[in-house]
Amino acid sequence: MLASGSPRRADLLRAAGYSFIVRVPEVSESEMRAASAAAHAEQLACEKAADVAMRCLPGVPARVLAADTIVTIGRSILGKPHDAREARRMLRLLSGRTHRVITGVALMTAGAPKTIRSARAITRVTFRRLSRWEIERYVASGDPADKAGAYGIQNAASIFVTEIRGSWTNVVGLPMEIVFRLLGAPPRS
Repeated sequence: MLASGSPRRADLLRAAGYSFIVRVPEVSESEMRAASAAAHAEQLACEKAADVAMRCLPGVPARVLAADTIVTIGRSILGKPHDAREARRMLRLLSGRTHRVITGVALMTAGAPKTIRSARAITRVTFRRLSRWEIERYVASGDPADKAGAYGIQNAASIFVTEIRGSWTNVVGLPMEIVFRLLGAPPRS
């Protein structure tokens, strides 16, 4: 079971050969819950997995995979922008600089006994300097709306990136190397 409404996470899992059902967690992402950004992302992933696992049918064994992605630059944490103005601010902040994309991933087994395993991935991404026109055009496309840091590397924002150090799938929103370690290989069809 995938505890996420993200189409990007679902696409990555399908492309890797996993079968799953989507259940969107009902967990607030608005407040900082841990001492560090990385711990915050991992804790939110655990809370999302637990939320969906609690709503599974009693006694029915299920594995629930959840993730939470944030972008950090300096001491700033960039979640999903609330509006176009905030998306512009985030993109100006990222312009010409290196930032970190952090994804916490959690796998919980529902039913008895409940167990949870979690991990996190950190990728460093460098943007070239962006012009005001590029930022305006990208924000007008609507792509930043539901993405941490106001960009999606798998879409038009890929032309902003000059360097990636770490997992590309982490920047998309689900580090598949961690998923593979937690879930194991997908069944052969």
